[in-house]
Amino acid sequence: MNKKDKERFEKILLDKQKEDNLKLSELFHQSQTVVETGIAQDEGDKAESSYTKEFLLNLSDSERKQLKLIDEALRRIKECTYGKCQMCGKDVGMKRLGVVPWTPYCIHCQEKAEEESS
Repeated sequence: MNKKDKERFEKILLDKQKEDNLKLSELFHQSQTVVETGIAQDEGDKAESSYTKEFLLNLSDSERKQLKLIDEALRRIKECTYGKCQMCGKDVGMKRLGVVPWTPYCIHCQEKAEEESS
C-alpha cells in the first residue's frame, strides 16, 4: 500500500472515529435522560423506559466495539502493518478496506473467524 492510500484511509478512519465518538456521547446523554426522568407512572411506561434504556446501551456497545477496531487500525497505520491480515499476514483487498477500513482480517480469515464464533 502506498503512502497516498495510507493517508486516505487514515483520514477516513479519523473521520469515522470522530463520528462514532459524537454518537456515543449523544447515546450516553439520551440514556441518562431516560434514567433520570423518573416520570414513568404505570407498568407500560416503566417497560417502555426500560426497553429504551437497554436499546440505547446496546447501541453504545456496538459503537464502542467499532471504535476499538478503528483505534487498532490507526495503530496499524502508524506501525506500517495496515492492510495486512492480522490472522494470515496476507494483504487485505483494497475493495474490502474501502468498505470496512477498520477490518483486521482479509475476507477469507473473516469468514473463518465468524464460522468459529458460531
